[in-house]
Amino acid sequence: MDTEAIIRQMTVEEKAALVSGTNFMYTNPIPRLRIPSLRMSDGPHGLRLQKEGGDNGVSESEPATAFPTAAATASGWNPENTRRMGEAIAEECRYYGVNTLLGPGVNIKRNPLCGRNFEYFSEDPLLAGVMGAAKVTGVQSKGVGVSVKHFALNNSENYRFMGNSVASEKTIREIYLKPFEYVVKHAHPATIMCAYNRINGTFCSENEWLLSDVLRKEWGFDGVVMSDWGAVHDRVAGLRAGLDLEMPGDTAICRRWILDGIADGSLPAENLDAACRNILRWIDAYQKPADPAPVDWDAHHALAGKIAADCAVLLKNDGVLPLKGSEKLHITGELFANMRYQGAGSSMIRPTKVTTPKDAFTAHGVKTYALEESDTVLVFAGLTDMYESEGCDREDMRLPEEQLKQIDALAESGKKIVVVLFGGSPVELPFCDRVNAILNMYLPGQNGGTAVYDLLFGVKNPSGKLAETWPMRYEDVPGHESFGKGLNEIYAEGTEVGYRYYQRHSVPVRFPFGFGLSYTTFEHNEWERNGNTYTQTITNTGSRFGGEVAQLYVDGALKGFEKIYLKPGESRTVTITVDDEPETESPDAYAVPDPLPTRPVTLESRLVDFRQSFTGRMLYNAVLSVVKKQMKQAEKLPEGPERDNAVKGAHFMKRLMDNNSPRALSMCAGSRMPYNFAQAFVEIANGHLFKGIRCFMKKIKVPKLPKEEEHA
Repeated sequence: MDTEAIIRQMTVEEKAALVSGTNFMYTNPIPRLRIPSLRMSDGPHGLRLQKEGGDNGVSESEPATAFPTAAATASGWNPENTRRMGEAIAEECRYYGVNTLLGPGVNIKRNPLCGRNFEYFSEDPLLAGVMGAAKVTGVQSKGVGVSVKHFALNNSENYRFMGNSVASEKTIREIYLKPFEYVVKHAHPATIMCAYNRINGTFCSENEWLLSDVLRKEWGFDGVVMSDWGAVHDRVAGLRAGLDLEMPGDTAICRRWILDGIADGSLPAENLDAACRNILRWIDAYQKPADPAPVDWDAHHALAGKIAADCAVLLKNDGVLPLKGSEKLHITGELFANMRYQGAGSSMIRPTKVTTPKDAFTAHGVKTYALEESDTVLVFAGLTDMYESEGCDREDMRLPEEQLKQIDALAESGKKIVVVLFGGSPVELPFCDRVNAILNMYLPGQNGGTAVYDLLFGVKNPSGKLAETWPMRYEDVPGHESFGKGLNEIYAEGTEVGYRYYQRHSVPVRFPFGFGLSYTTFEHNEWERNGNTYTQTITNTGSRFGGEVAQLYVDGALKGFEKIYLKPGESRTVTITVDDEPETESPDAYAVPDPLPTRPVTLESRLVDFRQSFTGRMLYNAVLSVVKKQMKQAEKLPEGPERDNAVKGAHFMKRLMDNNSPRALSMCAGSRMPYNFAQAFVEIANGHLFKGIRCFMKKIKVPKLPKEEEHA
């Protein structure tokens, strides 16, 4: 493709269309110039491909492999896991005709209550960057692009559409930008997705310092910058700042702003051309058709189970594990038969099949006993989708109360108690000292049941290490008083995120970052240093084959790691070279803005805030009626995975809508809720009925899209 020649031939109307998405997951084609459309799809840990006409609902998607989520894979400390997973997902993308995968997410886990933490790798920038780069490399090696997200400081859900992340430049650079920088420099992703939120007052979608000065000029990124779905505010300001592609597009107002901006000079032509140039190069590199070769779905299912087993973390074991097979087992807990294997939200996959722990136990003929006859109890517990989901942050760090009561009662029985945990984030474990073993599976993907069986019965040896700190209680987390509770999110802890904080202030934790037990034992020699090169010898001193992670910390921060696998008695020397990093000279100060009022409501107000007035409540209920209808339809479905996914989807949409804004809603809904409708909502909610009616009657006039002209 001769990019420059094409740009010279393009009309302004065609350029305005090219920098805007269409049909929710596509780029706009330009038929006159034979510029095809690229197709995108959700999928940090598997392909969530909506059937044609999808609108971000989570049911009605094509079958695909649900792999372990990032919270799990990062605990494997093995980038080979994410690389191979990326390759497999890319094969499924090719099969379905998807050109670019929306993921991975490499945001830092700043607080354990963030509802989307299951999609993110770690509280540590290096670990998140290495795992993210491996995923990108795997996907793109098969000819499918990626979109690394959410750039940047998108660390909470409650106010993600309009929140303001307030932090010093030192904090931003040393913690929150590091994973993105690592991925850009080591894996060269096709695209970067900018986040919804503001950074120190400026929305990411129009933040020139973020998108141009840092990303392009400092790091050398030469791909496409796209918006998160509905993250655009001022389209002209976005193009000037370096935002190439508006998604999901089909917003007449944004094209109108572009055409007017070119006409009046407020948008320099070179900014629009630069965006078109980036998009055309992306299309040229990834415009591959669907691959008719069949996918080996069974192999991908097996790979999901293998990765899950390598990533599970054995948190406690007094010798009860591995099970010998002679125990009289009593099994309880709803997650035994109804395993939670993925998170709720836009990444929720329709799995090709699911192997639960119950399925695996049944397949191996494991006999179970009523409680009085048993000597060992397996409790399958954890966070359900009602407690943890994209779209909102958790209210606390506790497990469901009924689970806590059940475990407390079992602990009084005198039996040996093994707790198997599922969930995307740390939870408080008040029963930790009263049970015999805890195996943490995180969210292990569709074949998690096989991994659970293999680990509990010693077919495989747990080798995962925590990629995040598990605090004793939520009150020990820095910033716990204010997290997710207002539009201004103040990063007052600075660079003291995760283990950096707990170590520096000697705060006791339940389980530290990097912790994980094994069924064998390892001996680590002290690190030896020669310049920037460090070496350490590790020996398997136990009786089982197992994996261990060499972790190098310099001045209290992780600087390198490597996972190795050793036979009993085997030794291996690990060598890690630390890159020289000049000390940042960025200022370590920030200005704390005044709290923003919730009344009168604006285009950036949350929909839940509209309930403050009578007319606002009417509008809120009208918008939410669609979600309520979706919930009723889901509940009428017969019991099974389809119903479960439909119910989860409806709950997700309710959370998402509550925390949405009229502006973001209009930018996502396209022609179904044009920008003037969002303006009308605001006027009516504030009691200005006639102004609202006038807004409803406005007509945003734009030319037909190139694809519509061709059709005509």
